[in-house]
Amino acid sequence: MRAATDQSNRRWLTRLALLAAGMFAFGFALVPLYRVFCELTGLNRDAIQALVGNTQVDYGRTVRVELIAHVPDARLLRFTAPTHALRVHPGALVQVEFELENLSDRPLLGRAVPSFGPAAAAAHFRKLDCFCFREQRLAPRERLRLPVLFVLDRRLPEAFTTVSVAYTIYATPQG
Repeated sequence: MRAATDQSNRRWLTRLALLAAGMFAFGFALVPLYRVFCELTGLNRDAIQALVGNTQVDYGRTVRVELIAHVPDARLLRFTAPTHALRVHPGALVQVEFELENLSDRPLLGRAVPSFGPAAAAAHFRKLDCFCFREQRLAPRERLRLPVLFVLDRRLPEAFTTVSVAYTIYATPQG
């Protein structure tokens, strides 16, 4: 009877050791599996393609890019865009900075929402880094510089000579 119990315990320990080894192997293989998954599905491809594509700048034309900043409640925040319109070559990497200031005496949480004019230009405006990707936490009276790094796709139709990008920041008290 004791021999049968010992054999049963050994089988259980062997299965447990195999399970642990399998879990370790799976965890170790997750990084390469994620890379393959991203290649197959196209996940994270836009940012990489925009960076690679920026070596092929179309110096033969320029597009006027107007940047607009808006806040629904100007008593809480001051939000400013670069003061002049940009002349951008499609395919060129461009960085600009907006400025956001908390005018209140309490902490605020801001969230930016972009909109485009004409709306079809949004498909050709590739943001590589943007303050609109994350919430902005502002201490009372704090001022932040908010970068936007973008590329206008070289396949932007030639009919688009001006693209307007407006960011609206909505603020709520931070709790």
